[in-house]
Amino acid sequence: VTALAVEHPLLASLSRDVRELQATIGSIADHTVHHEGPEPTRTLLGTIQSDIAGDEVPSRATTVGEAALADGTVQIHACHGPARQVEVLRESLLHLFTDDPTLEPRDVLVMCPDVETYAPLIRANFGQATLVHPGHRLRVRLADRGLRRTNPVLDVVATVLDFSEGRVTASELLDFAASGPVRQKFSFTDDDLERLREWVATSGARWGLTVRQRESFGLNNFRQNTFKSALDRILLGVAADESGNDYLDLALPLDDVDSNDIGLAGRFAELVDRLASVLRALSGRAPVTEWTRQLGRTLDLLADVPTADEWQLAQAHREIAEATEHGDTAELRLADVRAMLGGRLTGRPTRANFRTGELTVCTMVPMRSVPHRVVILLGLDDEVFPRVGSLDGDDVLARDPAVGERDIRSEDRQLLLDAVMSAEEKLLLFYTGADPVDGSTKPPAIPLRELMDVLDVTAGRSVEHRHPLQPFDPRNFEARHPFSFDTVALAGAVSQQRPSVPVPLFLPDALPPANSGDVELADVIAFVENPVQAFLRQRLGFRVPELEDDLADSLDIELDPLARWNIGDRMLAAVLAGTDIGEFADAEWRRGTLPPFHQGRREMSDIRRVVGIIADAAAPFHEGPAETTDIVVDLGDGRRLTGTVTGIHDRTLVRSSYSRLAAKHRLAAWVRLLAVAASEPGEWSAVTIGRASGMRPPRRSRLTTPPNPLAVLRDVVDLRDRGLVAPLPISTGTAAAYAEKRFGGGSIEDGYESAGWAWRGDFGDGTDRSLRYVHGPSLSFGTLLDPSPLDDETDPANEQSRFGVLSRRLWDPLLTAENMGNA
Repeated sequence: VTALAVEHPLLASLSRDVRELQATIGSIADHTVHHEGPEPTRTLLGTIQSDIAGDEVPSRATTVGEAALADGTVQIHACHGPARQVEVLRESLLHLFTDDPTLEPRDVLVMCPDVETYAPLIRANFGQATLVHPGHRLRVRLADRGLRRTNPVLDVVATVLDFSEGRVTASELLDFAASGPVRQKFSFTDDDLERLREWVATSGARWGLTVRQRESFGLNNFRQNTFKSALDRILLGVAADESGNDYLDLALPLDDVDSNDIGLAGRFAELVDRLASVLRALSGRAPVTEWTRQLGRTLDLLADVPTADEWQLAQAHREIAEATEHGDTAELRLADVRAMLGGRLTGRPTRANFRTGELTVCTMVPMRSVPHRVVILLGLDDEVFPRVGSLDGDDVLARDPAVGERDIRSEDRQLLLDAVMSAEEKLLLFYTGADPVDGSTKPPAIPLRELMDVLDVTAGRSVEHRHPLQPFDPRNFEARHPFSFDTVALAGAVSQQRPSVPVPLFLPDALPPANSGDVELADVIAFVENPVQAFLRQRLGFRVPELEDDLADSLDIELDPLARWNIGDRMLAAVLAGTDIGEFADAEWRRGTLPPFHQGRREMSDIRRVVGIIADAAAPFHEGPAETTDIVVDLGDGRRLTGTVTGIHDRTLVRSSYSRLAAKHRLAAWVRLLAVAASEPGEWSAVTIGRASGMRPPRRSRLTTPPNPLAVLRDVVDLRDRGLVAPLPISTGTAAAYAEKRFGGGSIEDGYESAGWAWRGDFGDGTDRSLRYVHGPSLSFGTLLDPSPLDDETDPANEQSRFGVLSRRLWDPLLTAENMGNA
């Protein structure tokens, strides 16, 4: 093979490094010694290696024989993502060891371009104490991993160096606090970290420790949403709360900081203060000795380890000292120090991790040309392999590259070629051939595609095996050639082949009646607002888990609807309580909920305008101080209804909300009115005011006392009793829409159509998590219409479904007593 002209396509595309080496040193060598290798085997792998060694153009290997072309000496596995690649690797290894009893783990080498990504997946699939899978018996040695991954203390140093040129977002700081050495230093428990997460979210911290740190990103004079302002809120919350909108300087007290949290607040403040001090010191230019001192100070201030792990601190100090020992007295920038340490924190081959007798997993460099009976390349994904290089701005020679200079893309291609040539018996290659989410086909890395083209020509057909997404896919357990050894996955595949059975009902039979104790008014209100949710919470004692929101790491340019509602509801309550709207705005800025500068002023102006309209409409009903009354009502069956009703103005129950006036607000007001009227007979009314959709005036619901409030209240309580025995087939919005249409003279079909509109939409009843938990994710409005009325449920309107009967029973008395219109 010559350096200048080659015939084999793999030599042309993958061997640039060795050809340039040959061209460079060939002219100075006085003679050449060539040691002949062993005779290539009559297999597909041997044929490929022979063609490459002899620089022969690949062709159909008829001399090898048709059987040899399918001998499995070269295998290419296309999988759905890294996790599936490791699962398929485990099964493939078990096949190798089963087929050849002489093969041992030390005879197998697994090379991976990105060991750090695959390391946790490999640890999860191999070498486990539990023997659920035969592959758990295989002992694996992960070689040349980066120090940052094996020594958590060095990871702290690397993270701080990243912070020094980054924004330090809320999620980054919490992750930093949760790292082992930092937790040890500041004694953070799991509960503490969860509490810190709540504080960071509610205090408004987004990014930046201080205003000074933000200046380097072009954001000046905006202190809100920094960790300094968030800490001021937390610490001030130890002594006060935000109920009165009282603030100190630029800090508004944070609610929900208990006396038990004082120590945690102090430790968190110490962490942020020390980190800010460290980042201030890690800036500018300084001699190497000063950088060494500052990095050591970083460890002293932010990291600690248990006694058994003190080697981590010692190794971290040693690595810092060795990385900077040759800097003499030259002044360096932070970027220089990061570069010096970066080379030491990345993966490096060490003698102790190779040839241990275990199955070795390493990067592609250290064992690139060492022969092994089986060579496996894992993770040859497009956009990962080969690596993408970049020019160093300080490298003046890069303008005019010369033959033989390093190029990492060419180096990676050469590594692939060396791996192919070092395999003695088997060569296995793995890549992501399909997206694990949508199943779309993904191409292999370009060098792997070139190898696959040569294999296709030589073998006369493709040697690629495309694996299914799931390990329990029945295709993995075909009777003639089962691929998987996983007995758990086999059970799943068998189950998948069985005929599907209907999903069991959430509640096959009704529960016995609930206890006969007194009834809380708040529980009745919660029931009419969401009957199914009330069943889960009040009868089963269960809450459907809410979707946890991610921490916000960026400043808002505009508010989302929920954030706008939160501010508007607080503002309306403050205005109706007599608070000056300017004072409220000052407090809201300090709460950190508004976007910066003119964007925040615009949002506040828009909210203020809407609040002003609602407040003007509600002001006549809020005159004078609000009164409170205690409720005690005899329900006639040995039980009492007890509770408290607030917001009473001159025998009128008044509620004003920034929300759109919805069915649940009207039902809550109705139940309170019934309770007050039944407890203290007389003329009572209830007024509920809320926003209308679009730019229309606010809406007002005015309810008057029915002729027999006690009877109506007992009927509502009876509905709740039924709803605690089994979930009722109604939801608040759809029941209201149906009842209103039927009450106005519409037909049953008209009512169903109106209820269907209330069911659909982004915020319709069909999105209710409690309903979907009880009835399943495929719930539709038609599901609520299936049950027929029970024998003891009267139906004077000849409704066709239990949904219709219960909707009319709940809403008809309210609609009779309601006057609905613009405020």
